[in-house]
Formats: sequence, structure tokens, C-alpha cells
Amino acid sequence: MEEFLINLDFGLFKILNTHWAGGDQIMWAVSGTWWWVPLYLLLLWELWKASNKEWDRVIVRVLLLALCITGTDMISARVVKPGVQRFRPSHSIELKGDVNLVVPPGKTEPYIGGRFGFVSSHAANCAGVAVFMGMILGGGMWLWSLLGWTLLVGYSRIYLGVHFPLDIAGGMILGGFIGYILWRVQHKLVGKPVNAP
Repeated sequence: MEEFLINLDFGLFKILNTHWAGGDQIMWAVSGTWWWVPLYLLLLWELWKASNKEWDRVIVRVLLLALCITGTDMISARVVKPGVQRFRPSHSIELKGDVNLVVPPGKTEPYIGGRFGFVSSHAANCAGVAVFMGMILGGGMWLWSLLGWTLLVGYSRIYLGVHFPLDIAGGMILGGFIGYILWRVQHKLVGKPVNAP
């Protein structure tokens, strides 16, 4: 079973790591932080409205959101990656020469990331935010849109050659779990999400 999953992961990676015209610049931006500042500001505005503009509710939710991001990042980068020690595609001996890498703007060498890639911290962070915020904002369109955003960021990491699909899936599961647990905590502390029955 493990060999089947690894072979499937490698096969999917080779398909999703195929570059297309203009993709390098777009996927580099999608993978970055600044590209998404308008989304982050929108989410904070929606959080403010969903909290009935009550500062105590807003502060609790923002603190739990910060804990969600910090938790997903720390667990993925400092616990899972060094514990599993699965090389990124960009560091894989098996794929040497078969990985399409991207040279960041203003650089001369391709971006290769750190040595280990399972699980993706980008995917964990985004999925944590997606589930936590999507549930606070009532699920439905918000939740599915934010999960779509998580998939797009995950795809960008595969496109850049620094993660396998299973790295992304593992990160999404980890982040989604942490986001859900912290959503439950905020639900107990400050009440139901918007549009809840």
C-alpha cells in the first residue's frame, strides 16, 4: 500500500509540476504572502461583522486565529517535518533533473525550499484559516471558497517543485483538524457562527 501511494504521489507530482506560459510568475505570487493581503483584510472585516462588532468576541476570535496559524506552522515545521524527514521533490534523489523549478524574481538560482516537505506548512496554515474562518462565517460559500483558496496555494507549491501532492494533503488534514478544534473552542467561548440555526 505504501509503495502504491508513493508511486501515485510521484505520478501526480509529475503531472501537476508541468509548467505553462506565465505560470512561474503567477504561482510564485500565489505561493507568497503579499498577494493575499486583500483576502486577509476582508476576512478580518467579516470576522468583525460576524462578531456583531463586539470587541470581546473579536479579540477572542483573533487570538484563536493567531493560535491556529502559529499552531499549524509550528506543528508542521518543527514536529512533523523533522519527524517524518521526507525530502521535498526539489531535494529528491529519485527525481533529480525531473523537477521543474522556478527562479524567483530578482534571483539567479531556482527556489528549492528546505530539505523536508511532509507536511506542507503552506497547506496546513491555509487549511487551518479556511476551516476556522469558514465555520465562523457560517460554513457554506465561505468555507468552500476558502478551501478552494487552500487548494490553489497547495497547487502553487507543487508547481514550484517544492511539495508532493501528499505533502499538501497531509498539511490540509493537519490544518483542517486544528482549525476545527479551535473553531469549537471559540464556539464555546463566544457563541454560534453567523447563520447558525
